[in-house]
Amino acid sequence: MSLDRLLAPHRRWMEVALREAERAFEEGEVPVGAVVVQNDRIIGRGHNRVEQLKDPTAHAEMLAITAACSTLGTKYLNGCTLYVTLEPCPMCAGAILWARIDRVVFGAFDEKAGAASTLYNLLQDARLNHQVEVLSGLEADRASALLQAFFRQRRSPN
Repeated sequence: MSLDRLLAPHRRWMEVALREAERAFEEGEVPVGAVVVQNDRIIGRGHNRVEQLKDPTAHAEMLAITAACSTLGTKYLNGCTLYVTLEPCPMCAGAILWARIDRVVFGAFDEKAGAASTLYNLLQDARLNHQVEVLSGLEADRASALLQAFFRQRRSPN
């Protein structure tokens, strides 16, 4: 089986996460989007709302995890995959671990706060009681371009 064929289902869900990131951009938030998928169905979604909610924990992943837990009526998300446009930070990686998510698929690498491979690898740390499968760099160019456009716009004198 070709790599493109293996990645096709993941690309489908990353596309939804990218649309969430675009919503964040339109709302003046750092453009990060996330969806939680179980059994080929979205059970939680979110995009950054830190500025709107005046809440430093209102990251896309946190909101998607909260929504997924609410949908399932549980604190554990076994059998779920989180798709997120930017590598999770330490806070989000911690929430992913506590929620017992099986897999994380992320787009852009985060050189300043990445906790799924770049600065830290919390999700696969064998010292912890849960490890997460990680697929990194899916649609990284698109996710990075969205982030760059956002910060370029914020720095613009207009």
